[in-house]
Amino acid sequence: MIKRINQLVRRLPAWPVYLIVAALIGWHFNQALTGAYRPDPVRALEWEYGILALQFLVATLTLSPLKRFTGLNLLKFRRALGLSSFFFALAHLAVWVALDMQFLFGQMLSDIVKRPYITVGMAALLMMLPLALTSHDHFVRRLGGARWRRLHRLVYPLALLAALHFIWVRKGFQIEPLVYAGLVLLLLAMRLKTRRLPLLPLRPPEQAR
Repeated sequence: MIKRINQLVRRLPAWPVYLIVAALIGWHFNQALTGAYRPDPVRALEWEYGILALQFLVATLTLSPLKRFTGLNLLKFRRALGLSSFFFALAHLAVWVALDMQFLFGQMLSDIVKRPYITVGMAALLMMLPLALTSHDHFVRRLGGARWRRLHRLVYPLALLAALHFIWVRKGFQIEPLVYAGLVLLLLAMRLKTRRLPLLPLRPPEQAR
């Protein structure tokens, strides 16, 4: 069954993911414009883009463990999902800069320094930037496979920062951000390779005293 699914997946293109992302960004923006996100459409729009960025990031992290533990190979979509997370994060930032803060850069810098949840969120976004810029195969060849893989391990700390950002944004005890944080921790833990301890030779019974 898994083999058939993998064969089908190989025939599917990854580019429709970008169309879905564009449609979601446009749809949520239209919802805000038409009053569906009252009473605070700006905050609601900022929230929708932010949660989608985290959801696509979690989906990206899911692909490797999914292949490892089930054999289902969806890795051809990893780049599209990762870039989609970045695009939603950029939309999240754009709403904050243009609509929430209205380009008050002095106030924005002050908030980044003084408000830990903004500091953490900005750090996560800055970590996403080099990953997005080097996602093309050209950079794999230019940087070399080993250096490219080391760079793209930034996805692990940035996922933790994104989950922490979500927890702090919600304020107080909220189940939803804890669920996402738990998923991120689980997916990172699943990447750890268990080390097998060398087996010590058993002593013959007559020598054991």
